[in-house]
Amino acid sequence: MTATPARPPFDEAVARALDEFSELIVTDMSATDISRVRELAAPFPMAELTMHGAFTREEFALTRPEDGTALAVVVYTPVGTKRPTPVLLHLHGGGLIAGHADSDTPGLTQLMADTGCSLVVFDYRLAPEYPYPAALEDATVVLSWLAGPDAPATVDPARIVLSGVSAGGGLAATTALFARDHDGPQLAGLLLMCPMLDHRSDSFSARQMEGAGSWDRVANVVGWDAYLGPDAHDREVSLYASAARCADYSNLPPTFIDVGSAETFRDECIAFAAEMWKAGGDAELHVWPGGTHGFDFLTPWAPMSRDAREARTAWLRRLLTRV
Repeated sequence: MTATPARPPFDEAVARALDEFSELIVTDMSATDISRVRELAAPFPMAELTMHGAFTREEFALTRPEDGTALAVVVYTPVGTKRPTPVLLHLHGGGLIAGHADSDTPGLTQLMADTGCSLVVFDYRLAPEYPYPAALEDATVVLSWLAGPDAPATVDPARIVLSGVSAGGGLAATTALFARDHDGPQLAGLLLMCPMLDHRSDSFSARQMEGAGSWDRVANVVGWDAYLGPDAHDREVSLYASAARCADYSNLPPTFIDVGSAETFRDECIAFAAEMWKAGGDAELHVWPGGTHGFDFLTPWAPMSRDAREARTAWLRRLLTRV
């Protein structure tokens, strides 16, 4: 029998939430569970999405250049704004297999209100129906539109911060790498919340936390295999598919990364920040003690979750004073 590895303890509020909200826990899953995981991404009331009228909501339909299909984009703008605002271009979580444009919006509205930013979200294509590079292509289309002449006049193309949660965080990182390497728009910053960065799913923390928390190594393999094909962890893939494959971390925008100490992605997030520092980059890293994957979305009322949101807000405010 294999002994259970020693694990960092969960924060008290996190442990309680993991017990109370067991239907939101995604561990020990298989490809047949993808439809169930998608059902977890329920829509939110409009009042919650607009912070009870603090933001206007406008929908746009872009066109994917490779096939002419529509790409739905939503822009939230602070009410009463008098000038172009900085903008957070956000990619939702969901393991690359689930989620929708507004999956994370309620958890971001206070950040927007506190920093005067607009928020842009969109429905990137999901695996396995649309494997790599579909999601990356969608993110690149929206980024180029937002930095171009057809973007809403209320947003400032010189102050685009690319952000993402979980799979969206990993996709934000690969989109930033692609933009850097292909003369894409200049980003003001990169905000990565518990990002899914490494398709190998074999870090110490991934193995340590298998079967525990809210998203484990087994679920992670399912998500990556859907996106990259079967047994993706055994193959070399492009850095634009898996950001951890990057060999050159130079010339990335100022980056904020946070992650829990008791979660699958801890070590790959630490490694990403460390590689940025080695390359002379500007990275701020927070490892929240006892946090599971996405803990502040799971337990928004917890003191540690409030601290995490305040740290992001402080970073974004500092960033926007420099651009």
